[in-house]
Amino acid sequence: MSDGPRLEVAEVFRQYAKDYLAKYGASPQQRRVLRDLQNCRTAVLGGHVEECDRCGHRKIAYNSCRNRHCPKCQGPARANWMRAREAELLPAPYFHVVFTLPEMLGRLALQNPRVVYDALFRAAGDTLLEVASNPKRLGARIGFLAVLHTWGQNLMHHPHIHCVVPAGGLSPDRTAWVHGRSDFFLPVRVLSRVFRGKFISLLKRAYARGELEFHGSLASLAEAAAMRRLLNQSVKKDWVVYAKRPFGGPKMVLKYLARYTHRVAISNRRLLRLDNGQVTFAWKDYARGNRQSSMTVTAVEFVRRFLLHVLPSNFVKIRYYGFMANRCRKENIAHCRRLLGHSPALQAEKAEERPAPDNELGDDAPSDHDTSAMRCPVCQKGRMCIIARMARQRQQQRQRRRRSRDPTRAATDYQDSS
Repeated sequence: MSDGPRLEVAEVFRQYAKDYLAKYGASPQQRRVLRDLQNCRTAVLGGHVEECDRCGHRKIAYNSCRNRHCPKCQGPARANWMRAREAELLPAPYFHVVFTLPEMLGRLALQNPRVVYDALFRAAGDTLLEVASNPKRLGARIGFLAVLHTWGQNLMHHPHIHCVVPAGGLSPDRTAWVHGRSDFFLPVRVLSRVFRGKFISLLKRAYARGELEFHGSLASLAEAAAMRRLLNQSVKKDWVVYAKRPFGGPKMVLKYLARYTHRVAISNRRLLRLDNGQVTFAWKDYARGNRQSSMTVTAVEFVRRFLLHVLPSNFVKIRYYGFMANRCRKENIAHCRRLLGHSPALQAEKAEERPAPDNELGDDAPSDHDTSAMRCPVCQKGRMCIIARMARQRQQQRQRRRRSRDPTRAATDYQDSS
């Protein structure tokens, strides 16, 4: 890459969003993502002026869009989430379990995202709870967090659920902690088959209720016979479920998990260049031993792939299950810690804490608690303090229109601002 400013997803949108819309159109949610990412940290959203309290250095800082699909807004969100979750860590090994939807059914989610992704969450969650509660397996009530990802490294559609689960759970009578093995959680072959059965059942129910829509290349699935053939074909395949233990102790697990919960389809640091309507980005080829490579697509195709992963409005992409369910999580976590012999306050972990690899999961923005972000970049001693605020451009336009219609109001506004 050149020594100039880092290429951002927003810049691709600024140059090629109109071309994309002319060719494909977009849903209201996708249009909002296009608009928010282009405006993020620009004068359009307003901002403030900061001044060093020692040397007087000034700089302008523009507001963030805070859209959950924006690569630049995930650092602060991740930091806030980590602080809120730290008290929920248990002094136990944790496993990372991933449930993947087969490609032949994943395409249904592009036209029915809310229904299909809800079914994916429910099937994965119920599978873990059911298999873990089986006395022949773990025989315990487990708790875990699940987060939806819809992309692969090449930005194509690849829906899957990441779950991070403590290796153990509450006994049926809630009087003891049932310890799982530190090197093995639950048999993935069993998880795969149960997951497959539950998802197919949920999809059949949604189809029978008329909750699914089919357009374009999927129009034939509106016929019951065609849908039945598709489901029969999917049942004949092994569905991918795998489990691995995250590295390090519980605190490192939290950082590991936060990288998944606040990840977007592609980070700005993976973008390499934008030349002649072509976007080149780095990706990891899992089919070839995780080989690092680069991929070049047209800018319009890049926009199309990115927007495949825009979730429906108000769709919850992070969900909690078992004893970590929202309604009684605090009480259950405290109970689990008592059974494990720890006080509610998390003790300093002595377990090996290897740092997570700094790869494409990294963020594009400093966190809110990063003190270096508040230090003066010139003198390195003073603190940057806000001395003035700038309104959003639309707000400024409205104020100018009101002043032009009411000269008295304009004079009052001037006096107030002075």
